[in-house]
Amino acid sequence: MVEIEKINESNIGAIKLIRLADEQVKFAGTADEFISSASETTHLHVIKNNGSVVGFFKLDVDYSSNYEFCPPDGLGLRAFAIDTSQQGKGLGTKAVKALFPYLKAHYSAFNWIYLTVNCKNPGAKVCYEKGGFENCFEQYLGGLAGPQYIMCAKIA
Repeated sequence: MVEIEKINESNIGAIKLIRLADEQVKFAGTADEFISSASETTHLHVIKNNGSVVGFFKLDVDYSSNYEFCPPDGLGLRAFAIDTSQQGKGLGTKAVKALFPYLKAHYSAFNWIYLTVNCKNPGAKVCYEKGGFENCFEQYLGGLAGPQYIMCAKIA
């Protein structure tokens, strides 16, 4: 069973063991970069499968301040990653689907969730689409790794 929870001290060791393929690191960063990126507006979360940490992601509650395509009641999904040894099992899609009830319960002030996914990362785009996101607008061209699709979904 796939579950989402906010990061806590007991997760740190497992997060540090998460590995991504070299071509994925440029999109999501390393586990150490993820751990060090927490702030008041960047909330870190883990993805668990049957109780074991298999991935991580960030929720950016100030996303709309930095991306004009995101409305004020929009939340940002960033650095979504599943360990390479766990990829190809449908866990990414299950985690995206599990995200919506989690957001409704823990981030009820937000009505939308937005993300950008690199055009060179078609597997991630398909995962987000299967999980409930839609390609929303023109491409975002401000990313460090090239053009990105803007995707969004209603939280309710």
